[in-house]
Amino acid sequence: MAAGVARVRALDVKAVVGLGNPGKRYANTPHNVGFAVVNELADGALACRLKKSFRFGARHGTARLEEERILLAKPETYMNRSGRAVAGLLRYWKISPGDMIVVLDDADLQIGRLRVRSGGSSGGHRGLGSVIDCIGTTEFVRVRIGIGRGARGADLVEHVLKPFGKEDGELARSMVSHAADAVMCVLSSGADEAMNRFNGLRQGS
Repeated sequence: MAAGVARVRALDVKAVVGLGNPGKRYANTPHNVGFAVVNELADGALACRLKKSFRFGARHGTARLEEERILLAKPETYMNRSGRAVAGLLRYWKISPGDMIVVLDDADLQIGRLRVRSGGSSGGHRGLGSVIDCIGTTEFVRVRIGIGRGARGADLVEHVLKPFGKEDGELARSMVSHAADAVMCVLSSGADEAMNRFNGLRQGS
């Protein structure tokens, strides 16, 4: 068993981390679209089982993509403390931040839009800010999924934690699938190619 683990860890490893909050209460909310993308990848293109780890405070699993091992992870430390789990996983798997993709919601993007970016600030997103603080760098790829800010005058916290309605829920499912494709593009062809293909497009238009 130890030798098998050693062989797995000898491969190049990249990480895909979805941000969100644990528990059924938050499962279908805008703030959890990052989790939904990791679930989509685990159930589809990267076919792996996500297991709960108390050691890392996350659900995670690994898949093989050509000559690389892909670590899929969903921190279960709640959004604002996501960085603690991410930092621990990167240390254990000896993954450089430059080999990580973080998938998250973005209230400043219109619902239905995606933005792939390499580097940059947190933009006020507390989960992303926690990751940056804990790993000490902004130099990693992020796939931002537009969730908008809700109706005019709506409270933003209430908006991101309230389950999607029927119409927005259908669009959200389409966005999650689209974002999973963007992640696979980053993994196979790099961030520049993914930016060219996915930035500026809008689902449901």
